[in-house]
Amino acid sequence: MVRKSIKYFISNTFFTIFFGGTISIWLFSNSCQAQNKADFFTPSPTLNNNRLVPLLAGEGVFYAGSMIGLNELWYKNYPRSSFHLFNDNKEWMQMDKLGHTLTAYTISRLTSALYRWSGIKQQPAAVYGTSLGMAFQTNIEIFDGFSSAWGFSIGDMIANTSGASIYLAQESAWGEQRIGLKISWHGTEYRQYRPDELGNNRLQESLKDYNGQTYWISVAIASFLPKGTKIPGWACLDFGYGAEGMIGAITNPPIYNGNGDQQFFDRYRKFFCSLDIDLTKIPTKSYALKTVFGAVSFIKIPMPTLEYSRRKFRFHILYF
Repeated sequence: MVRKSIKYFISNTFFTIFFGGTISIWLFSNSCQAQNKADFFTPSPTLNNNRLVPLLAGEGVFYAGSMIGLNELWYKNYPRSSFHLFNDNKEWMQMDKLGHTLTAYTISRLTSALYRWSGIKQQPAAVYGTSLGMAFQTNIEIFDGFSSAWGFSIGDMIANTSGASIYLAQESAWGEQRIGLKISWHGTEYRQYRPDELGNNRLQESLKDYNGQTYWISVAIASFLPKGTKIPGWACLDFGYGAEGMIGAITNPPIYNGNGDQQFFDRYRKFFCSLDIDLTKIPTKSYALKTVFGAVSFIKIPMPTLEYSRRKFRFHILYF
Protein backbone atom coordinates (compact mmCIF):
# COMPACT_ATOMS: atom_id res chain seq x y z
CA MET A 1 0.00 0.00 0.00
CA VAL A 2 1.27 3.46 -0.89
CA ARG A 3 1.91 5.47 2.24
CA LYS A 4 -0.67 8.25 2.67
CA SER A 5 1.82 11.05 3.16
CA ILE A 6 3.86 10.00 0.13
CA LYS A 7 0.78 9.86 -2.05
CA TYR A 8 -0.12 13.34 -0.87
CA PHE A 9 3.35 14.77 -1.44
CA ILE A 10 3.66 13.33 -4.94
CA SER A 11 0.19 14.40 -6.01
CA ASN A 12 0.52 17.95 -4.67
CA THR A 13 4.08 18.67 -5.67
CA PHE A 14 4.33 17.02 -9.05
CA PHE A 15 0.78 17.60 -10.25
CA THR A 16 0.54 21.24 -9.20
CA ILE A 17 4.07 22.52 -9.68
CA PHE A 18 5.53 20.44 -12.51
CA PHE A 19 2.59 19.49 -14.72
CA GLY A 20 0.56 22.56 -13.81
CA GLY A 21 3.50 24.83 -14.51
CA THR A 22 4.17 23.13 -17.85
CA ILE A 23 0.57 23.50 -18.98
CA SER A 24 0.37 27.10 -17.80
CA ILE A 25 3.60 28.13 -19.55
CA TRP A 26 2.40 26.48 -22.75
CA LEU A 27 -0.86 28.42 -22.56
CA PHE A 28 0.94 31.65 -21.74
CA SER A 29 3.31 31.23 -24.64
CA ASN A 30 0.45 30.81 -27.09
CA SER A 31 -1.54 33.70 -25.68
CA CYS A 32 1.44 36.06 -25.69
CA GLN A 33 2.72 35.51 -29.22
CA ALA A 34 1.99 39.13 -30.08
CA GLN A 35 4.06 40.35 -27.15
CA ASN A 36 7.75 41.06 -27.15
CA LYS A 37 9.47 37.83 -26.10
CA ALA A 38 11.88 39.79 -23.92
CA ASP A 39 8.91 41.00 -21.86
CA PHE A 40 7.33 37.60 -21.33
CA PHE A 41 8.51 37.13 -17.73
CA THR A 42 7.87 40.74 -16.71
CA PRO A 43 4.77 41.05 -14.48
CA SER A 44 2.09 43.19 -16.09
CA PRO A 45 1.68 46.58 -14.34
CA THR A 46 -2.08 46.47 -14.99
CA LEU A 47 -4.60 43.69 -15.43
CA ASN A 48 -3.74 41.89 -18.65
CA ASN A 49 -6.55 39.72 -19.99
CA ASN A 50 -4.24 38.19 -22.58
CA ARG A 51 -2.50 36.61 -19.61
CA LEU A 52 -5.28 36.24 -17.07
CA VAL A 53 -7.83 34.48 -19.30
CA PRO A 54 -5.44 31.70 -20.42
CA LEU A 55 -4.22 31.41 -16.83
CA LEU A 56 -7.74 30.89 -15.48
CA ALA A 57 -8.62 28.52 -18.33
CA GLY A 58 -5.45 26.52 -17.73
CA GLU A 59 -6.12 26.35 -14.01
CA GLY A 60 -9.69 25.14 -14.60
CA VAL A 61 -8.59 22.42 -17.00
CA PHE A 62 -5.70 21.43 -14.79
CA TYR A 63 -7.77 21.43 -11.61
CA ALA A 64 -10.47 19.18 -13.07
CA GLY A 65 -7.95 16.98 -14.85
CA SER A 66 -5.79 16.54 -11.76
CA MET A 67 -8.78 15.51 -9.64
CA ILE A 68 -9.85 12.94 -12.23
CA GLY A 69 -6.29 11.73 -12.70
CA LEU A 70 -5.72 11.47 -8.97
CA ASN A 71 -8.82 9.33 -8.62
CA GLU A 72 -7.71 7.06 -11.45
CA LEU A 73 -4.11 6.76 -10.28
CA TRP A 74 -4.72 6.31 -6.55
CA TYR A 75 -8.20 5.96 -5.19
CA LYS A 76 -9.94 3.60 -7.57
CA ASN A 77 -7.53 0.82 -6.55
CA TYR A 78 -8.74 0.91 -2.94
CA PRO A 79 -12.17 0.19 -1.45
CA ARG A 80 -14.46 3.13 -0.74
CA SER A 81 -15.92 3.71 2.69
CA SER A 82 -18.08 6.17 4.55
CA PHE A 83 -16.35 9.42 5.45
CA HIS A 84 -14.05 8.89 8.42
CA LEU A 85 -11.13 10.51 10.23
CA PHE A 86 -7.60 9.17 10.45
CA ASN A 87 -5.16 10.19 13.18
CA ASP A 88 -1.59 9.97 11.90
CA ASN A 89 -0.11 12.70 14.08
CA LYS A 90 2.37 10.37 15.76
CA GLU A 91 3.81 9.00 12.54
CA TRP A 92 7.35 9.69 11.29
CA MET A 93 8.08 12.01 14.22
CA GLN A 94 5.90 14.67 12.52
CA MET A 95 8.20 14.96 9.51
CA ASP A 96 5.28 14.30 7.14
CA LYS A 97 3.35 17.20 8.69
CA LEU A 98 6.20 19.57 7.89
CA GLY A 99 6.08 18.25 4.34
CA HIS A 100 2.42 19.27 4.16
CA THR A 101 3.26 22.71 5.54
CA LEU A 102 6.05 23.26 3.02
CA THR A 103 3.88 22.07 0.12
CA ALA A 104 1.01 24.40 1.07
CA TYR A 105 3.38 27.35 1.45
CA THR A 106 5.12 26.68 -1.88
CA ILE A 107 1.92 26.19 -3.86
CA SER A 108 0.47 29.41 -2.41
CA ARG A 109 3.62 31.35 -3.25
CA LEU A 110 3.98 30.07 -6.82
CA THR A 111 0.29 30.37 -7.68
CA SER A 112 0.16 33.91 -6.32
CA ALA A 113 3.18 34.80 -8.45
CA LEU A 114 1.26 33.71 -11.55
CA TYR A 115 -1.61 36.01 -10.63
CA ARG A 116 0.78 38.91 -10.09
CA TRP A 117 2.34 38.11 -13.47
CA SER A 118 -1.09 38.56 -15.07
CA GLY A 119 -1.48 42.02 -13.55
CA ILE A 120 -3.54 41.35 -10.41
CA LYS A 121 -2.41 43.49 -7.50
CA GLN A 122 -0.26 41.90 -4.84
CA GLN A 123 -2.75 41.44 -2.00
CA PRO A 124 -5.64 40.02 -4.09
CA ALA A 125 -3.14 37.80 -5.91
CA ALA A 126 -1.96 36.40 -2.57
CA VAL A 127 -5.54 35.70 -1.48
CA TYR A 128 -6.49 34.05 -4.79
CA GLY A 129 -3.33 31.96 -4.92
CA THR A 130 -3.65 30.78 -1.34
CA SER A 131 -7.34 29.97 -1.79
CA LEU A 132 -6.71 27.90 -4.90
CA GLY A 133 -3.93 25.95 -3.22
CA MET A 134 -6.07 25.25 -0.15
CA ALA A 135 -9.00 24.15 -2.33
CA PHE A 136 -6.79 21.65 -4.13
CA GLN A 137 -5.34 20.24 -0.93
CA THR A 138 -8.70 20.08 0.83
CA ASN A 139 -10.14 18.06 -2.05
CA ILE A 140 -7.36 15.52 -1.64
CA GLU A 141 -8.05 15.22 2.08
CA ILE A 142 -11.76 14.70 1.35
CA PHE A 143 -10.86 11.94 -1.11
CA ASP A 144 -8.80 10.38 1.67
CA GLY A 145 -11.80 10.60 4.01
CA PHE A 146 -13.85 8.36 1.73
CA SER A 147 -11.06 5.81 1.16
CA SER A 148 -10.75 2.80 3.46
CA ALA A 149 -6.97 2.86 2.88
CA TRP A 150 -6.55 6.26 4.48
CA GLY A 151 -8.88 8.81 6.08
CA PHE A 152 -9.37 12.53 6.57
CA SER A 153 -6.46 13.74 8.68
CA ILE A 154 -7.13 16.76 10.87
CA GLY A 155 -3.38 16.99 11.47
CA ASP A 156 -2.75 17.21 7.73
CA MET A 157 -5.35 19.95 7.36
CA ILE A 158 -3.78 21.92 10.21
CA ALA A 159 -0.40 21.59 8.50
CA ASN A 160 -1.87 22.61 5.13
CA THR A 161 -3.58 25.63 6.65
CA SER A 162 -0.43 26.60 8.53
CA GLY A 163 1.69 26.63 5.38
CA ALA A 164 -0.81 28.71 3.42
CA SER A 165 -1.29 31.06 6.37
CA ILE A 166 2.45 31.64 6.77
CA TYR A 167 2.55 32.87 3.20
CA LEU A 168 -0.63 34.96 3.29
CA ALA A 169 0.10 36.57 6.67
CA GLN A 170 3.48 37.86 5.49
CA GLU A 171 2.05 39.23 2.27
CA SER A 172 -0.62 41.04 4.29
CA ALA A 173 1.70 42.37 6.97
CA TRP A 174 4.89 43.14 5.05
CA GLY A 175 4.14 42.80 1.36
CA GLU A 176 7.03 40.32 1.08
CA GLN A 177 8.25 36.99 2.39
CA ARG A 178 10.71 37.66 5.18
CA ILE A 179 10.41 34.12 6.56
CA GLY A 180 10.50 31.31 4.03
CA LEU A 181 10.06 27.55 4.26
CA LYS A 182 12.57 25.23 2.62
CA ILE A 183 13.71 21.62 2.38
CA SER A 184 17.04 19.85 1.99
CA TRP A 185 17.76 16.16 1.43
CA HIS A 186 20.60 13.66 1.56
CA GLY A 187 20.84 9.90 1.14
CA THR A 188 20.85 7.63 4.21
CA GLU A 189 21.67 4.05 5.12
CA TYR A 190 18.07 3.13 5.97
CA ARG A 191 16.64 2.47 2.51
CA GLN A 192 18.48 -0.84 2.25
CA TYR A 193 16.59 -2.23 5.24
CA ARG A 194 13.06 -1.42 4.03
CA PRO A 195 13.17 -0.46 0.34
CA ASP A 196 9.42 -1.07 -0.04
CA GLU A 197 8.77 1.64 2.56
CA LEU A 198 11.75 3.97 2.07
CA GLY A 199 12.35 3.67 -1.67
CA ASN A 200 13.72 1.20 -4.21
CA ASN A 201 15.96 3.81 -5.84
CA ARG A 202 17.37 7.28 -5.21
CA LEU A 203 14.37 9.10 -6.65
CA GLN A 204 11.91 7.17 -4.50
CA GLU A 205 14.22 7.58 -1.51
CA SER A 206 14.22 11.36 -1.87
CA LEU A 207 10.41 11.31 -1.54
CA LYS A 208 9.85 8.45 0.89
CA ASP A 209 12.78 8.44 3.30
CA TYR A 210 12.14 11.08 5.94
CA ASN A 211 15.48 10.26 7.55
CA GLY A 212 17.25 12.25 4.84
CA GLN A 213 14.88 15.22 4.77
CA THR A 214 15.34 18.43 6.74
CA TYR A 215 12.75 21.21 6.88
CA TRP A 216 13.88 24.77 7.40
CA ILE A 217 12.56 28.14 8.53
CA SER A 218 14.62 30.67 6.60
CA VAL A 219 14.80 34.20 8.04
CA ALA A 220 15.98 37.09 5.84
CA ILE A 221 18.15 38.91 8.37
CA ALA A 222 18.16 42.38 6.81
CA SER A 223 14.35 42.42 6.65
CA PHE A 224 14.24 42.77 10.44
CA LEU A 225 17.02 45.37 10.74
CA PRO A 226 16.91 49.14 10.18
CA LYS A 227 17.23 50.37 6.62
CA GLY A 228 20.79 50.99 5.49
CA THR A 229 22.20 47.90 7.17
CA LYS A 230 25.25 46.45 5.44
CA ILE A 231 23.89 42.91 5.60
CA PRO A 232 22.68 41.99 2.10
CA GLY A 233 18.98 41.32 1.67
CA TRP A 234 19.61 37.78 0.44
CA ALA A 235 21.53 36.69 3.57
CA CYS A 236 19.48 34.33 5.73
CA LEU A 237 19.72 32.53 9.05
CA ASP A 238 17.93 29.17 8.94
CA PHE A 239 16.59 26.92 11.68
CA GLY A 240 15.97 23.31 10.72
CA TYR A 241 14.31 20.18 12.01
CA GLY A 242 14.90 16.57 11.05
CA ALA A 243 14.61 13.07 12.47
CA GLU A 244 16.57 9.86 12.00
CA GLY A 245 16.48 6.16 12.77
CA MET A 246 12.96 5.70 11.36
CA ILE A 247 12.23 2.60 9.33
CA GLY A 248 8.60 2.48 10.48
CA ALA A 249 5.92 5.11 10.94
CA ILE A 250 5.58 4.98 14.75
CA THR A 251 7.90 2.17 15.81
CA ASN A 252 10.58 0.26 13.94
CA PRO A 253 9.73 -3.30 12.85
CA PRO A 254 12.27 -6.08 13.50
CA ILE A 255 15.10 -6.01 10.96
CA TYR A 256 17.79 -8.65 10.65
CA ASN A 257 21.16 -8.50 8.91
CA GLY A 258 22.75 -11.21 6.80
CA ASN A 259 24.00 -13.05 9.90
CA GLY A 260 20.52 -13.27 11.38
CA ASP A 261 21.26 -10.67 14.04
CA GLN A 262 18.57 -8.08 14.74
CA GLN A 263 19.33 -4.51 13.77
CA PHE A 264 18.32 -1.77 16.19
CA PHE A 265 17.98 1.90 15.25
CA ASP A 266 17.64 4.72 17.73
CA ARG A 267 14.86 7.10 16.65
CA TYR A 268 15.85 10.67 17.49
CA ARG A 269 15.17 14.28 16.53
CA LYS A 270 17.71 16.72 15.10
CA PHE A 271 17.80 20.51 15.27
CA PHE A 272 19.92 22.76 13.06
CA CYS A 273 21.12 26.32 12.64
CA SER A 274 22.64 27.31 9.32
CA LEU A 275 23.42 30.15 6.93
CA ASP A 276 21.46 30.39 3.71
CA ILE A 277 20.68 32.51 0.64
CA ASP A 278 17.25 33.79 -0.33
CA LEU A 279 17.43 33.53 -4.11
CA THR A 280 14.34 35.70 -4.55
CA LYS A 281 16.18 38.65 -2.97
CA ILE A 282 19.28 38.52 -5.17
CA PRO A 283 19.40 41.79 -7.14
CA THR A 284 18.87 41.23 -10.87
CA LYS A 285 17.10 43.08 -13.66
CA SER A 286 16.30 39.84 -15.48
CA TYR A 287 12.74 38.72 -14.82
CA ALA A 288 13.54 35.39 -16.44
CA LEU A 289 16.23 34.82 -13.82
CA LYS A 290 13.88 36.03 -11.08
CA THR A 291 11.35 33.45 -12.26
CA VAL A 292 13.92 30.66 -12.05
CA PHE A 293 15.08 31.82 -8.62
CA GLY A 294 11.48 31.93 -7.38
CA ALA A 295 10.71 28.44 -8.68
CA VAL A 296 13.64 26.77 -6.88
CA SER A 297 13.76 28.94 -3.75
CA PHE A 298 12.13 26.20 -1.64
CA ILE A 299 15.41 24.24 -1.79
CA LYS A 300 17.90 24.92 1.01
CA ILE A 301 21.39 25.69 -0.29
CA PRO A 302 24.13 23.59 1.39
CA MET A 303 25.96 25.75 3.90
CA PRO A 304 27.99 25.42 7.12
CA THR A 305 25.57 24.07 9.72
CA LEU A 306 25.45 23.44 13.45
CA GLU A 307 23.47 20.35 14.50
CA TYR A 308 22.12 19.50 17.94
CA SER A 309 20.97 15.92 18.50
CA ARG A 310 21.36 13.23 21.14
CA ARG A 311 22.36 15.98 23.60
CA LYS A 312 25.44 16.81 21.54
CA PHE A 313 26.49 19.50 19.07
CA ARG A 314 28.00 18.61 15.72
CA PHE A 315 29.37 20.94 13.04
CA HIS A 316 28.98 20.26 9.30
CA ILE A 317 31.17 22.16 6.86
CA LEU A 318 28.40 21.66 4.31
CA TYR A 319 25.05 20.15 5.23
CA PHE A 320 22.71 18.79 2.58
